[in-house]
Amino acid sequence: MYQPPLFREERLEVLHALIRAHPFGLLVSVGADGPEANGLPFLVNASAASLGILKAHLARANAQWKGLDGQRVLCVFQGPMTYVSPSHYETKRETGKVVPTWNYVMVQAKGVARVHEDAGWLRAQVGALTDTHEAGRAAPWAVDDAPEDFIASQLKGIVGLEIALEGLEGKWKVSQNRPEADRRGVAAGLADNPAMVALVKQFGGLS
Repeated sequence: MYQPPLFREERLEVLHALIRAHPFGLLVSVGADGPEANGLPFLVNASAASLGILKAHLARANAQWKGLDGQRVLCVFQGPMTYVSPSHYETKRETGKVVPTWNYVMVQAKGVARVHEDAGWLRAQVGALTDTHEAGRAAPWAVDDAPEDFIASQLKGIVGLEIALEGLEGKWKVSQNRPEADRRGVAAGLADNPAMVALVKQFGGLS
């Protein structure tokens, strides 16, 4: 990933937090006919390896999994993003020497994929994924709420994926490269995108 130093994010806890907040990642691998990509909900285990481990599952009918085991793959996680108009910049009024851009937050994770077909591994993965995303509900649904024979039949239709991370890169492009007056203009102009406004203020040193 192209990473100008000003936009590079290397803090492991920040990278993991982005994955947890935006867990639907794009899994990219190489198949017999070239690149393949599918969106999957991932879990990240920060303590299982030096950079963490990603876990997910795919439909067995999804042919991407058949070439994954032992392959080095890429997972892309996208956080807040938005178009930035030159009209937000004070520099536009001062010199006119501005162009449009795009603000965004992204994490790219690389590692060797391992495929799991064991029912016990798959049951634990599905349970953990469900518990994570049901945790905020007043009456969370659990895998055990469904009949066991039904769950067993559903598990036969998926395969598991585990990626011990060997590379983890973050890019936080949130107007840090602009003068303070421009950063303030961006924060004011993006009022309809509070997540990006918060990032522009945080990384731009604005109160």
